[in-house]
Amino acid sequence: MTSREKYLSMGKHELRLELEELYADYVDCLDSERYEEWPAFFTEQCLYRIVPRENQANDLPIATVHCESRGYLMDRVQAIRKTAVYGPRYIRRLVSNIRIIGWKDGLLEARARYAAFETMRDDLTRVFSVGEHRDRIEAVDGRLLFREKLVVFDSELVPNSLIHPL
Repeated sequence: MTSREKYLSMGKHELRLELEELYADYVDCLDSERYEEWPAFFTEQCLYRIVPRENQANDLPIATVHCESRGYLMDRVQAIRKTAVYGPRYIRRLVSNIRIIGWKDGLLEARARYAAFETMRDDLTRVFSVGEHRDRIEAVDGRLLFREKLVVFDSELVPNSLIHPL
């Protein structure tokens, strides 16, 4: 049985548990600042975009962040670690309301709401970003991996410190 067949044969509740684990592991990786592990949540050929809701709703092509492969994601990690200059901060992400949309073209489509909170070391915590993950997920070697992750944030304003993945 192939990885895809394994997930296709699962009941909706069992598949939902697998998705819950994927999102929980994803958020834990980011919140723990283990950014070098972040690209491993994606297929080699993937798409990761962070887009304002208005652009998405109006089919405008501009994305705040646009990465077209795992290599691009690794470059993003290097930028975070070595070239970006920003004040020390903690980001906490919450992902909830995970919805299975269904299988299309061999990929599992899912949606999940997110909220990210930012705490500067010398300031109070604030809401950093809220929105939705619109994901297309592929079964590879017995694991679920993101083939496409579209992060649509609700605000029309781009956070000036959008450095870390959402």
